[in-house]
Amino acid sequence: MSWAEALAVFAAGIGAGTINTIVGSGTLITFPVLLAVGLPPVTANVSNSLGLVPGSVTGAIGYRGELAGQRPRLLRLGAVAFAGGLIGAILLVTLPSTAFKAIVPVLIAIALVLVVLQPRLARAVQARRDRTGTAAPDHGGPFLVIGMLLASMYGGYFGAAQGVLYLSLMGLVLNESLQRINGMKNVLAAIVNGVAAVFFIIVAHMDWAAVGLIAGGAVVGGLIGARVGRRLPPTALRALIVVVGIAAIVQLLLK
Repeated sequence: MSWAEALAVFAAGIGAGTINTIVGSGTLITFPVLLAVGLPPVTANVSNSLGLVPGSVTGAIGYRGELAGQRPRLLRLGAVAFAGGLIGAILLVTLPSTAFKAIVPVLIAIALVLVVLQPRLARAVQARRDRTGTAAPDHGGPFLVIGMLLASMYGGYFGAAQGVLYLSLMGLVLNESLQRINGMKNVLAAIVNGVAAVFFIIVAHMDWAAVGLIAGGAVVGGLIGARVGRRLPPTALRALIVVVGIAAIVQLLLK
């Protein structure tokens, strides 16, 4: 890897760490760069997964204020994310690379619709609960557990726009602000990337130079993303989620 290529990978890590902390989809920045510098697709994917872990951790730390009071929920959903991430990593080394290609853009599109409609849907759900005298399940109930398991499996497999899926699922079910949900998203993404990375270290070939460059950039990006993302009002954050999600769909369809 030349100095110019190394600088490009490091810069991609910064961009990915920033956008992952605010929304998600940082893989759409780093993965094409790794391919452009000559890494094979599977090596690029597994090296990218490991490299982004430190950025996810710094992003989660940056959102620690929004995580206050959510420990029981995080423990439950964290276990789901761990299981899903491991399953997804196993699928990556056993299934053909085209396995999820057709369905992923559809999943992201559905997630974007849910993100846009979330305030209205949440009000409708709360009005129904008020009429029936039922309370919202604190951990989201079976729907959220199943949805987060599937999203985490996808995250362990590839992960582009995984954060968008997380935000749409939790935003629809949980009675929390978008910023507090975003804080949870960062922790769960760190878990998925971490367990997938450990699995890949055992069974797959890593490009350690690429891992180090992405990790260094992602740490910087995670700090930047936390500072910027926490200041965004809900409307601006939703708009950014939609823009990133549409970009993800376009890039995936053009591959």
